Amino acid sequence: MAQPALIDEHPPRSGEGARTRRGYGHPWLTLAAVALSVMMVALDATVVAIANPAIAQDLHADLSGLQWVTNGYLLALAVSLITAGRIADRLGRKRIFLIGVAGFAVASAAVGLSGTIGLVILFRVLQGLFGALLQPASLAILRSTFPPAKLNMAIGIWSGASGLAIASGPIVAGLLVQHVNWQSVFYLNVPLAALALLVSLWVVRESRDRQARGSFDLPGVVLLSGALFSLVWGLIKAQSYGFGDPMPLVFFGIAVVLAAAFLTWERRAAHPLLPLRVFRSRSVSAGTMLVLLGFYALFGGFFYLTLYLEQVHGMGPVQAGVHLLPMTAMVIVGSPVAGTLTARFGPRPPLVLGMLLSAVGLFALSRLSVDAGYNSMWPSFLMTGIGFGFVVVAGTEAIVGNMPVHLAGLAGGIQQTGAQIGGVLGTTVFGTLLTTQVGDVLVHRLGSAGVPGAEASGLVAAKQYVAQGVAPVPSGAPASLAHAITTGSHLAFMDGFRLSFGVAAAVSLAAALIALLVRRGNHTQEASPAAD
Repeated sequence: MAQPALIDEHPPRSGEGARTRRGYGHPWLTLAAVALSVMMVALDATVVAIANPAIAQDLHADLSGLQWVTNGYLLALAVSLITAGRIADRLGRKRIFLIGVAGFAVASAAVGLSGTIGLVILFRVLQGLFGALLQPASLAILRSTFPPAKLNMAIGIWSGASGLAIASGPIVAGLLVQHVNWQSVFYLNVPLAALALLVSLWVVRESRDRQARGSFDLPGVVLLSGALFSLVWGLIKAQSYGFGDPMPLVFFGIAVVLAAAFLTWERRAAHPLLPLRVFRSRSVSAGTMLVLLGFYALFGGFFYLTLYLEQVHGMGPVQAGVHLLPMTAMVIVGSPVAGTLTARFGPRPPLVLGMLLSAVGLFALSRLSVDAGYNSMWPSFLMTGIGFGFVVVAGTEAIVGNMPVHLAGLAGGIQQTGAQIGGVLGTTVFGTLLTTQVGDVLVHRLGSAGVPGAEASGLVAAKQYVAQGVAPVPSGAPASLAHAITTGSHLAFMDGFRLSFGVAAAVSLAAALIALLVRRGNHTQEASPAAD
């Protein structure tokens, strides 16, 4: 039987030059265009953390304001992804992609031009909204452009482009902040966006869901957005208050209620925002969970490894970024390899292997000591990076390949939502475990390092700082006391560090079992996912 056409659009009209120009619709040129946009968004995931201290100093921002620089962007992005993917399916993936790229660039320039922390936060929220438009659309464009035999490799390169941006982000940001200014970190997006727009306008072919009909599911949008907002906001608050505090628990409760209302509505809606039948496929459901867990391990691990290198080992941001290159660079290498393996064997083998590699790497990292040498770190970085590359590529294929082409934008939204929630969950769970453990052992560790009992008990209030690797040495403390506090604080930090990474290793090992549920995508255009 002939393979259904992968481009869902009106046939070209006679004499229409745009459809006959050189390079138009070329798969690999299309991949280059969307990869540039993905790199732009991925850079923002890492550069802002490096720029935050300079932003605080220049704009006189407090800690709450700095948190909103990150959280405003994250909330806008996570809440909008599935809706944005569905909009792309209905209105045209190229059109929404171009709007997203252009809007992201304008918002980035506006962040750099902002003179107050309030304006920075506002334009960061707009960055998140436009990023939500372009990310699912970019994956949907690949799904509707590449033939089945090449799609896995395309997804691998697409993921590798994100890995390249993540790997280079801390180094590039450190150099720009140190030698230019913090604004240049955001201005960097403008030339990348301009290049992506020029290439996209020339080569990307329009596609959309021709089966979409009826009014847009606005009640579904409101309920899903509210549920996702409450979930992510609860996770953000849990970083400060802990999971047992009433503040995050209230938001988690609201998220559950709104999610239940959303599911009830979607079952009855004539034209649902998120057709629930897509989750009848075990592969789609398992792939979403595996992408979430992959980002949980990478972002949680990356954040606290950076603190370990900078605070415990005393490295600068650029030096820490260079030391983490074995992890981030292996994402770049592992992603195309995962695409090749997925094309040949299906997503199950690379998913299982990726989760096992991540589990081994994370467990090895959980054995690090305060004074561990670099030779005991980099092999673990390698395994974790390769494992993440395998999981993201094969997990994306499990989602996209098991959903019909006309829902490609929705598939991209589901994949990206899982990634964003996984990233927040990683930093939150890692941080909660680490802070709790630090609180339990801090007095003992300080006492064993030589801090007198009264001083040790008084430093318990600073456990939040110790959980970031910071030694709370009082101003004017004698050198011997300062050394004892630093030693005890770093030992307590490492106790929490080892617990967090040990739990992440166990989660990754369990996820390898989930990966056994995944099968190769059918790459059909019209068939709805069925239970497998």
